[in-house]
Parts: sequence; C-alpha cells; structure tokens
Amino acid sequence: MRLDKYLKISRIIKRRTVANEAAGAGRISVNGKTAKPSTDIGVGDMIEIRFGSRSMTVRVDSISEFATKAGAAEMYTVVSESGAVQNAE
Repeated sequence: MRLDKYLKISRIIKRRTVANEAAGAGRISVNGKTAKPSTDIGVGDMIEIRFGSRSMTVRVDSISEFATKAGAAEMYTVVSESGAVQNAE
C-alpha cells in the first residue's frame, strides 16, 4: 500500500493530500530513509513523521484497504512521540 494512503486510512494524518505534501517535502521517513508518497508500506515498517518541532514514530502492525475509527488505531503502534503540544495553564 502507498504511504500516503496508509497514513490516511490509519488516521495518523487526516487527509491524503496533507500526507502527500508532507512526504513530498521530506518530512516522512520509512525505515530511516526519506520516503515519497508512493513508497510501499509493509507490516513491520517504521514510519517517522516530523511536523515542525513535533516528531512521531509508529510501527506498522497491519494493512487494510478500509478501516473503521476503532480499527484504524489497531493498524499501528506508537513507538515514540516528542514535542507534543504543551497545555497553557
């Protein structure tokens, strides 16, 4: 499955066009290599996504053409996440 499609179906990124633009800009890497939107994704691949100061690494657990909201969360495991938005109190 294409990287941009996987990110949209798994709901890691809400829109496929945003996933496509992020990959095209070099902000997404798969298994340590900068990925294009058409990069093939397989089970066990590590995807790192960088948006500004935020970074997120996920492991692909399953691939499906369709996923419900609950099923989408089971398609990947978050390995690390840094630079999360701080709550202003």
